[in-house]
Amino acid sequence: MTWQLTGATLATVAVFTVVGLYGQEQGTANGEWPTYGGNLSNDRYSPLDQITATNFDEMEAAWQFSTDSFGPSPESNFQSTPLMANGVLYTTAGTRRAAVALDAATGELLWMYRLEEGERGETAPRRLSGRGLTYWDDGGAGVILYVTPGYQLVALNAETGDPVSRFGSNGIVDLKQNIDQDLDPTSEIGLHAAPIVAGNTIVIGAAHRPGGSPPSRENVKGYVRGYDLQTGERNWIFHTTPTADEFGNDSWLNGSWRYTGNSGVWAQMSIDPELNMAYFPVEAPTGDYYGGHRPGNNLFSGSVVAVDLDTGVRVWHFQTVHHDIWDWDLPAAPVLADITVDGRAIKALVLPTKQSWLFVLDRQTGEPVWPIEEVPVEQGDVPGEWYSPTQPIPTKPPAMDRIDFSIDDLIDYTPELRAQAEEIVSKFKIG
Repeated sequence: MTWQLTGATLATVAVFTVVGLYGQEQGTANGEWPTYGGNLSNDRYSPLDQITATNFDEMEAAWQFSTDSFGPSPESNFQSTPLMANGVLYTTAGTRRAAVALDAATGELLWMYRLEEGERGETAPRRLSGRGLTYWDDGGAGVILYVTPGYQLVALNAETGDPVSRFGSNGIVDLKQNIDQDLDPTSEIGLHAAPIVAGNTIVIGAAHRPGGSPPSRENVKGYVRGYDLQTGERNWIFHTTPTADEFGNDSWLNGSWRYTGNSGVWAQMSIDPELNMAYFPVEAPTGDYYGGHRPGNNLFSGSVVAVDLDTGVRVWHFQTVHHDIWDWDLPAAPVLADITVDGRAIKALVLPTKQSWLFVLDRQTGEPVWPIEEVPVEQGDVPGEWYSPTQPIPTKPPAMDRIDFSIDDLIDYTPELRAQAEEIVSKFKIG
């Protein structure tokens, strides 16, 4: 059987095989990986069992496919996670973000598609190959959907790579249109994540130019939208920075919601088809390390938001960071898992964070599975900054990594080194 290597740092797609093993199981256990996280729950799990701890060292390279020629120069930070469906490997590739289809058994190139975007692509805030694409089983040949560097949504026939003519304008939807803002083709908004599909809806997030020191307190707003899979028409939009008459607007004091940007969803999302709900993790507002111009808790930044998949109407939300000024934006899709706690079955949502906390919520209601306490926190002293008096801290499960730092953590190999370390740390606030 073959094993897919994903998230490689070199611009090469590699597949390995275990020598001497033949035959494959049928169905979903047949090596398929139809969406970025493995499934819509993002549990990233494969039941394949032919590769084990005892034969792992027997794997040999079956084939390699170089992506060096998919752009004017090789890409040094290849992040795409290939998908596997019906014996075909699909991935984005190269510095111009082409979509390619490969024979999963041999690595043979079946088709390639790339959209020429000119200045729109060259000035995009999220370039290169991105994180990947999505596969939609439409009951026919299948459809590949992905977002270009210039923030255009493309639908391709999965067998031929040809644009799906019924979708948008000959297979293309301009995502800088119908976003409840006036944007030009070079506005700094894009997406490197893979879209996510369920039912008749494809959900699209937004990303901005990386950097902790934006030139202005103003920026493009990172709204989330749902599009019709058949036509490419916008079905709904969710304002991650609430407008004047929307829920959460009162958490943006002094009218700061009018000009503050970002609060996009640059990470992956999750969907529960049975509940017909989509879940997305929202990043920080403009900017990452200072928010004096946007006083208040700033919903829905730093929040996981659950919406109705068909309408985009908010069902619930939970904010993990009030008024983020530490770049603690949410970096990963929530994991949807059914768990049992004290004999009670719970449809849970597990949200990873940069703080090493896992926020575990009931994905039907947003209520914490275990208490999440609003803990009083120390107030900073940066002139003009606004600080939340409390922050939410989970009581369970324990943090995945160290969250505190004290003098006792400094090196003490020798008394002299310890003294030097204490002198250095004396210039900083720790805790």
